[in-house]
Amino acid sequence: MRVVVALGGNALARRGEPMTADRLRTNVRSSCDALAGLAREHEVVITHGNGPQVGLLALQNLAYQDVAAYPLDILGAETQGMIGYVIQQELSNALAGEREVTAVLTTTLVDENDPAFEQPTKLIGPTYSAQDAAEAAAEYRWTIARDGDTFRRVVPSPDPVRVLQAPDIRLLLDNRRLVVCVGGGGVPVKADSAGRTSGVQAVVDKDLASAALAAELGADMLVMLTDAEYVSENWGTPEQRDIKTASSEDIGELTFAAGSMQPKIDAAVRVARAGGRALIGPLDRLDDLLARKVGTEIRGDVAEGIVYD
Repeated sequence: MRVVVALGGNALARRGEPMTADRLRTNVRSSCDALAGLAREHEVVITHGNGPQVGLLALQNLAYQDVAAYPLDILGAETQGMIGYVIQQELSNALAGEREVTAVLTTTLVDENDPAFEQPTKLIGPTYSAQDAAEAAAEYRWTIARDGDTFRRVVPSPDPVRVLQAPDIRLLLDNRRLVVCVGGGGVPVKADSAGRTSGVQAVVDKDLASAALAAELGADMLVMLTDAEYVSENWGTPEQRDIKTASSEDIGELTFAAGSMQPKIDAAVRVARAGGRALIGPLDRLDDLLARKVGTEIRGDVAEGIVYD
C-alpha cells in the first residue's frame, strides 16, 4: 500500500515548549518510533509542517541587521533541510537500517493570482500575548491573528497546483525508498511563461500539498496526524459531534476553522475524489487510527453520508 503521512505540528513541537534543537529531536524521535511499523510494511511518504520553525527562523533572521533579512521562501527551504534531516535520521534509527530513507527538498507550484495572497490565514512562529503581538505587528509590519487564547503571525497560504518533484518521489518509492518531502507544504514557487520558477512569499498548507502529492502518486491513503482524536462538527460547543466516517461530498458541505481543520478537510476531499481515502487522527494512537478505533475516515463511498461516533 502506498501511504502519504502528514505530520502535524505536535509531532515537531509541543504547544508551550521551547523550540530548541533538543526538543525537536526528542519529538521527532517519538513520532518516528510510532511510524516505524507502518514504514516497515508499506510504501510511505512522510510530509511535515514547519509553521513554528519558519516563524522562529524569521525572528532569528531579523536579529542580525547588517544584511537584509532572507525572504520567506528561503527560510522555508531552510526548515525543510533542518526538519528533513532529523526525520530522516530518526526514522532510519527507528528502523535499525531495514529501509533506506531519503529527504527531498521540495517545491510546490502555486498561482501568483491566488486570492489567498490578499487574505493571510497561515499561522507561523511562536505564540504571543495580546500586547506582545501588537508590538510585533507594529515593529515588523506583520499580520496577526488569534490562535486559541494567544496570538500568532499569519502569512498567505495559496492552494498548491502541483508538487514539482513528484516524478522523483515516485521513482524513489518504486525503488523501495521511504521519502521525507513536502516540508512545510514545499517551498511555494510561481512559473513564468517560459517555465522558469521563482519563490513567492507565502507558506503552503502542508496537508493540502500532501493531498496534491498523494493524488499525483496514486496513493491509496493520506494519513493526517494531529492532536485531535476526531474531526468534530461544531467543535467546542454543546452541539459538538465527533465524526467517525464521512463521504467527501457530505463533509465538504460543512465548515471548519480556516487556519486549522478546514485545510485537512479540503485535503481529505481532494484525495477521496482522486479515488483514495483519508484518515485524520492522533499521532499517539496511530495503530488505533489505522485499525479504525479512533479518528475520522473520509472516502468517496459512504452510503450514510456522515457517521458520528
